[in-house]
Amino acid sequence: MTVGESASGLPAGVRVVTRFFPVSESLRPYCSIIYLTEVEASPGVRVEDYLHPEWANLRFIEGEPALAAVGNRAPAVAPNFIVTGPTSQATHFTAGTMKAWGIGILPAGWAKFFALPAEELADRSIDGTQHPAFATCAPLATQLRQANDVEAAARILDDHFVARLADAPLDDPAIFAAHAALIDDDLTSVADLAEKLDLSQRSVERLSRRAFGFPPKLLLRRQRFLRSLARFMLDPSMSWIETLDYQYYDQAQFTRDFQRFMGMSPRAYAVRPKPILGAAAHARAAAAGEAVQGLHKPGG
Repeated sequence: MTVGESASGLPAGVRVVTRFFPVSESLRPYCSIIYLTEVEASPGVRVEDYLHPEWANLRFIEGEPALAAVGNRAPAVAPNFIVTGPTSQATHFTAGTMKAWGIGILPAGWAKFFALPAEELADRSIDGTQHPAFATCAPLATQLRQANDVEAAARILDDHFVARLADAPLDDPAIFAAHAALIDDDLTSVADLAEKLDLSQRSVERLSRRAFGFPPKLLLRRQRFLRSLARFMLDPSMSWIETLDYQYYDQAQFTRDFQRFMGMSPRAYAVRPKPILGAAAHARAAAAGEAVQGLHKPGG
């Protein structure tokens, strides 16, 4: 099954289409979804957008070089195989005519497939061909390029990770339990998280950095923010006060979080064009159940 969405309101001569492909059942605890974004633009014309804070992603890009930067870093040319760890800041990117395949990696999937702590790539992107942890994924770029159609290409990504399950390390139940707790709207504090996991707060801190990339207090704050942002992405006609998660004391607290996670005010973001993420939110919600990857439930 594929779910696709074409962006509207684009400049003349620009076409953007994003398609989503659910992963196999055996991958659902580890990967969120497979996706393809295609941009067609006249020479010299580029689109720009902001990726929301999310879990890790692997992307394979063909076409005009894209420029990307996490947070306030200087924009850099994105490699053809780009690995981005979990993020707590928006990723600004610009792109001309291109095709980008991607797969979202959930915290349990990071521990399953890649032998390095998530904290090492938190709020960072790297060239996947230059890091030994991602060497087995590098050939996927060529395989995707040679695929006969989009369905076949999506199966290439899916089959690769399904095949790796046989020799992957055993699951860490604490990661699944922590992830399930983090997406619980009623979780309000690190102490509550530690109680749910039956761990000390020090142990929760270590687990959080290793598997999720960030301290637990920041993750709780990020999840609260993403719940509010997702409501707006699905219905931009809503005022920000209508989207606020119930854990926010007031709009000023939300505004501070918005600045922290997106690098701009809610008002500035609302008026910006969203040529890729705007339309994709609805398609992603239809395919994966959530408009943004950071709210994806482990197990699909």
